Amino acid sequence: MLVAAGSLALGACSARNEGSSGNTNSPSQSQAAAPEQAANAADPAGDGKAQCPPTTSLAYAGTIAGDNAALGQNILDGVKVAVERHNKANAGCQVKLEQYETEGSGDKAPGIVTQIANTPGIIGVIGLPFSTESKAAGNIFNDAGLVQLTPSATGPALSQNGWKTFFRGLGNDLTQGPAAAKFMTGELKAQKVCVIEDDSEYGVGLAAAVRQALGDKASCQDKVKSKQTDFSAVVNKVKSESPQAIFYAGYYREGAPFAQQLADQGVEATFVGPDGVKDDEFVKGAGDAAAKAYFTCPCVPSDTFTEFSTAYKALSGKDPGTYSPEGYDLATILLKGIDAGKLDRPGLLEHVKNYDGQGLTKAFKWDDKGELAKTTVWTYKVENGKIVRNTEIKDN
Repeated sequence: MLVAAGSLALGACSARNEGSSGNTNSPSQSQAAAPEQAANAADPAGDGKAQCPPTTSLAYAGTIAGDNAALGQNILDGVKVAVERHNKANAGCQVKLEQYETEGSGDKAPGIVTQIANTPGIIGVIGLPFSTESKAAGNIFNDAGLVQLTPSATGPALSQNGWKTFFRGLGNDLTQGPAAAKFMTGELKAQKVCVIEDDSEYGVGLAAAVRQALGDKASCQDKVKSKQTDFSAVVNKVKSESPQAIFYAGYYREGAPFAQQLADQGVEATFVGPDGVKDDEFVKGAGDAAAKAYFTCPCVPSDTFTEFSTAYKALSGKDPGTYSPEGYDLATILLKGIDAGKLDRPGLLEHVKNYDGQGLTKAFKWDDKGELAKTTVWTYKVENGKIVRNTEIKDN
């Protein structure tokens, strides 16, 4: 059900049949090559000599079986790969991985994060995946001095709260928004774009960034609600505007039926979704409409991460999905701190604050607000029922 690294590679060899998809606004340039895995990418196994108390624990906090669960499961399984690799190599340091279900909810997350903060053995957290829950609970991590590495929350304002424990493992929406606009007006050659947002912190913020970057080419806008299933009013509005592209700022749960209903009403505009839509669950839910879809994501293709992909599939029975390698990278950074003797919250926080190293997905070094110095945005598309890489968006 998740994005298959092997399928990505196979998809790169397949020619997209634009005639059958009916997509008249598709990029003409060829698929970009996937970046090679860095030779010096950090390995969670370390040197095998680590020593730590048996109570030493990390936590994953985020959706596991709740709304848009596939996005959280992608991350969690990436984290599991790193922890299992570490523990197999280090008999003297068996790090526990605790799992906490937040359902991606801004209402539920504060209570769950309070539980985590009150568990002394937990010295570092991978999460929260979504911006709404991160906004609601980030202050609790900060008050507890508990370092939080988010692999996917892209709301720009999260790093502006003065939290000393917040670190983002990807670019924020002030990077993705302009990149998406550049893709739609450049490669897709769209002169009119409808920007539709859901009611999440993520959707509202990303839509604003996209509209600002598009300027007067953002010809229409509208809103949808979480768990909405009937999009007829929005579809009719979009249809009346006759745009060349539609940017949907939200998650796959609503994005899939919205795309299908657009297609059912004969809307020819190219559907573009962000990282919250980029999941095989969207492809399943959108039906025939998925064949015309594109995605933007501040995540790099995992085609060349062969060892990670093999271990991920052995653990989960699936291929890596969106933000699986980011989850692995962030867990690895915390494990490297533990291996270096940072065995309490202040020590691990200091380790992350001063970290400067290469991972699978990128080089990791954070500024004083927890933002990365360098990030990238890629586009993806659907080919033969699979999400595959398209191009990197340069100079954003």
